[in-house]
Amino acid sequence: MPELPESNSAKTKSVDKLQQALGYTEPIFNASMAGAAGGALTAAVSAAGGFGMLGIGGGTTKDWIDTEAGIAASSGRPWGAGLMAWVLDKNLKPLEQVLAHGPSFVCISFGEPGPAAALVHESGALVGMQVGNAAELSRALEDDIDVVICRGNEGGGHGRNEVSTLPLLQLALSKTEKPVVAAGGLATAAGVAAVMGAGASAAWIGTRFAATTESLSHPGIKEAIGGAGIDDTVYTRAFDIAQRIDWPVEFGGRALRNDFSDSWAQDLEALGDAVRSDDVLTNSINQARARADLSVAPVYAGQSAGLSSAGLSAAEVIADLAGFRAVLQQAARRWGSA
Repeated sequence: MPELPESNSAKTKSVDKLQQALGYTEPIFNASMAGAAGGALTAAVSAAGGFGMLGIGGGTTKDWIDTEAGIAASSGRPWGAGLMAWVLDKNLKPLEQVLAHGPSFVCISFGEPGPAAALVHESGALVGMQVGNAAELSRALEDDIDVVICRGNEGGGHGRNEVSTLPLLQLALSKTEKPVVAAGGLATAAGVAAVMGAGASAAWIGTRFAATTESLSHPGIKEAIGGAGIDDTVYTRAFDIAQRIDWPVEFGGRALRNDFSDSWAQDLEALGDAVRSDDVLTNSINQARARADLSVAPVYAGQSAGLSSAGLSAAEVIADLAGFRAVLQQAARRWGSA
């Protein structure tokens, strides 16, 4: 496995440890977003010097995994994948299929990662875990997790809605010498500089990459993200309830507000009753997703949607984010001692 180098000062050199282990030149990971982070995005991020992550959803097929993982590896650069622990609890086959393609890093989140983490380590890859509160952070500090991803509630898609990125990042950095990656609400060079200056090993960015040309997202979804404001999202379980998706109740999703969420997000009990009574709502939202009717279908995006634009390539996004170094240098000059 790409072991993390030993260090006499691990807390101050954790960035170098993770970079040495995974081989990226820009400390930018694309989030492993199911439905957006396919092989093309993964490969493009890695080719541009970042670390590309493939998103494996709950319903992905073996053929899809083999095809997309093959594309992800095509850059010749290290890459990784993200899977959901609550799905792997029922079936480890998707993880086994991903591991057959040789990722260097696998993130196992949203549930107990134990059996899956052991399988990843057997393959020789590093294991990461997304955490959204203090209890999950405590679990990630156990020996079977190599990298902690602090996902604040600003982030898009599924996760907890309890703690924002900076408090969670600061807590993690005070508790561990493991590499810590910051996630949630990051979309600009200034945002990356903020978490890197605090001590993060890298920035984990989803929403901005979801709108890139290589993303699997529908063109309408990319345009919706690019046109949204920072206060246009809602955190809710409404979309999962309507689609009858078995996400654990503690993990809602942050998405762009639309007519459906405006109608149902504040009355989940009534929504559950309606879904149980017949198939009308479930059929309507599934049809809306198929035809990209964004007044009904979910567009999972974080608060950083208001800082994102559609139409850029992954390489262009990484080049922009790499400006975090100049931001840090400016801050050092401004606040450095005389």
